[in-house]
Amino acid sequence: MNAPLRLTVGLLAIGLIALPLLLVLSGTVGSSRFPLRTLRVEGQVTRVHAQELQRALAPHAKKGFFAIRVADTQRDVAQLPWIDSIEVRKRWPDVIEVQIVENNPFAFWGKDQLVSTRGTLYPRSKGIALPKGMPHLDGDPRYVSAALALYATSQDLFAATGNSVQALSADARGSWSLTLQSGVQVVVGRHDAESRIKRFAGILPKLTAEQTNRVLERADLRYTNGFALRWGSQSKAPKNTQDQA
Repeated sequence: MNAPLRLTVGLLAIGLIALPLLLVLSGTVGSSRFPLRTLRVEGQVTRVHAQELQRALAPHAKKGFFAIRVADTQRDVAQLPWIDSIEVRKRWPDVIEVQIVENNPFAFWGKDQLVSTRGTLYPRSKGIALPKGMPHLDGDPRYVSAALALYATSQDLFAATGNSVQALSADARGSWSLTLQSGVQVVVGRHDAESRIKRFAGILPKLTAEQTNRVLERADLRYTNGFALRWGSQSKAPKNTQDQA
């Protein structure tokens, strides 16, 4: 056998060996000969719907054991609501494992979103039970971290007065306002928000104690040396700003 003929035969043999391997890796025969039959979900999953998870995994799982791309699968499944982090693994011969960490809701954000304890915004889903008493935060998504930090500080400051913060928001200009459990609307402003709230929380018990026949409705803190206060009749019931979950 001459050299050119031996080279041709050798290349043909390599091609016959490589072709089945390429077909398996591409999924052409992998889905029929090496199908993924078992979905194993790990982690404390209470809010991620099983049907949504299966729909997200199906296009990847049908490619077969060898052809499925783990990184692509994780990326697509991570788009589902309530998922904070996810890890996908495949186990021979026909198992796909999914490790899920769900978002832990901390507060409402706007009308149709939630914010997690890690500061992640995600859609609010119907039919999902939420913790009672969650605060209401709102504003441009850029202000999520700042809103969480200011809420934590304000909550600590007003807790000392026997009050709590039910809502906190920032407008388009970044001006903060909040609502207390007692119904008081507090306009904080854009600058020195924490120091203004601290000063107001420190004097609030004295202000309310001196007004036995009136209730505080609104406080504007955007002044250098004081506050603008609006009082109402004692007969008025405090406003309840908490929405139903």
